[in-house]
Amino acid sequence: MEKKDIHLENFKQALSSTIKSISEISDCNINFGEQTTKKDNKSANLPEIKKLEEFRDFSSIRAKADSEALRLRYSNFDIFNLYKPKGNNANKLYEIAEKIRYEKIGCDHFKGIKKNLLENQNKLDTKNNLKESVFDSYLRSFLFDVKETKSSDNNKTKKIRKSIDQNFRKNLETLKENLRNQEKFNQIIAKIISKMDIEDKEIYEETSEKEKEKDPLSNQKQDESQSKLQSEKENSEFLDIDVSNTEDLAEKSDENEKIDEIENLDGKTSRRAKKIASKSITKYKVYTEEFDETIKAEDLESEEELTRLRSSLDQQLLQLKNFISKLANKLQRKLLAKQNRSWEFDLEEGILDTSKLTRIIIDPFNSLSFKKEKETEFKDTLVSILIDNSGSMRGKPISVAAVCADILSRTLERCSVKVEVLGFTTKFWKGGSSREKWINNNKPQSPGRLNDLRHIIYKSADTPWRQAKKNMGLMLKEGLLKENIDGEALRWAFNKMKKRKEERKILMVISDGAPVDDSTLSTNLSDYLEKDLKNTVNAIEEQSSVELLAIGIGHDVTRYYKKAVKITDVQDLGDVMINQLTDLFSEKKTVH
Repeated sequence: MEKKDIHLENFKQALSSTIKSISEISDCNINFGEQTTKKDNKSANLPEIKKLEEFRDFSSIRAKADSEALRLRYSNFDIFNLYKPKGNNANKLYEIAEKIRYEKIGCDHFKGIKKNLLENQNKLDTKNNLKESVFDSYLRSFLFDVKETKSSDNNKTKKIRKSIDQNFRKNLETLKENLRNQEKFNQIIAKIISKMDIEDKEIYEETSEKEKEKDPLSNQKQDESQSKLQSEKENSEFLDIDVSNTEDLAEKSDENEKIDEIENLDGKTSRRAKKIASKSITKYKVYTEEFDETIKAEDLESEEELTRLRSSLDQQLLQLKNFISKLANKLQRKLLAKQNRSWEFDLEEGILDTSKLTRIIIDPFNSLSFKKEKETEFKDTLVSILIDNSGSMRGKPISVAAVCADILSRTLERCSVKVEVLGFTTKFWKGGSSREKWINNNKPQSPGRLNDLRHIIYKSADTPWRQAKKNMGLMLKEGLLKENIDGEALRWAFNKMKKRKEERKILMVISDGAPVDDSTLSTNLSDYLEKDLKNTVNAIEEQSSVELLAIGIGHDVTRYYKKAVKITDVQDLGDVMINQLTDLFSEKKTVH
């Protein structure tokens, strides 16, 4: 082997060691060459190193290696794929944004990497076209606090930058705040880029006008391509949940494909799952998501207030102490009895199998036989409890709901079942900031949902009940309960569940009836929210692997949900919960 080749091999080994060290993945695969493997969470792809004659050769390849190492450390490829937009142009911008995100996080930790990346930035993405280069420069200049690179000053560049700025300006600070929250960051980026699709076409249409004139066939091809892209865009909104009527789902065979595919989170996430609620007769719209919030319960109130509210809930639970204890034990026995227990025999170790002792008496040379109980698949289960936090639930209904959540969380946790408790309401009565914006924009007709959503996480799936129990009392807080937009809340809870890896997923909705939001219903059709709820429920029930159960407190909710029960008092909860939950755990739902 020549001396030059030895140097190259040593350099490759050094790069590999550096990537493994930075990424903290000791067994990651380092691939050199044009024919690299697909991106994933354990592979780094680098170009073939042909020469290292000058310092810039070393510097450039090191920058690429640093970027890949940061991707492995700070970017989850499954989450990245989950929000990936449709279309090549949109996809490339989305990739650039994610690359800037993880490089920014890495640069804040590793100053040497920052210097290396910034010095070699122009060499890292040589294949970028003008649009991508302008976008890269625009976003990187803001997040890295560096001067924006000016590609050129012509009209085309100015139009591109203006379009990007118009769409991104108001979201830049939000993106910066969510750099470490990849899921939120990717979601925001995907939304913005999807809204830019039409504008992009208008901007870049004139750049290829001359080519089109030379080749008449290209016009036809581009029109077809744009038509296809628009069609794909219309079918891509379920996970961000800007969905609408799904009444015609059953009529179209391609929309009856299994949504289960989303559970794999392996790049196949979007197409089938997103189709569930995208095709519609009357599109469900949201006027603005600018003022919506998803918030943890502990961030809504002080520690002292949460403790006080929990004490209030405990007072109500105290009266039911004996009942709760009996219920918990009974429910636990019922659920554990549903586990498919079985034994493995003739093992070398385990519990002595007394039924085989006769063999020893007959023939002393026979060895002792042992048995072992098999692991059960029952435990790989997630139950999500979604509670209506509307004003109509005030008083006894919300107390019953809080008690429900508390009992179920404790009991199911004993059975090694993951439980999350979620709530939904609005931030204000009668529209809040969304309505003000609508008024300021001259009140356009049929604005869609016109209020500020508030989705609350009382207990996440991975948080033990003891750590989250204080949060349950927040439901008793005066002033928290306002209006309820059930359809969007249901989709939010559903999408949270789809990202989890548990095999069994049960979504339990506790509500007191129809969705109500005065601001929305006064500016749209009177059944606008109710139709959206029915369509969402239908989509989940018919085409997903999630098992859906509704509990109506004081009201019958069977007109919305196929599996629904009504309770009027917490004392009714025992038999209802035991029967319904054990039925669900024993059933194996199939998706047609």
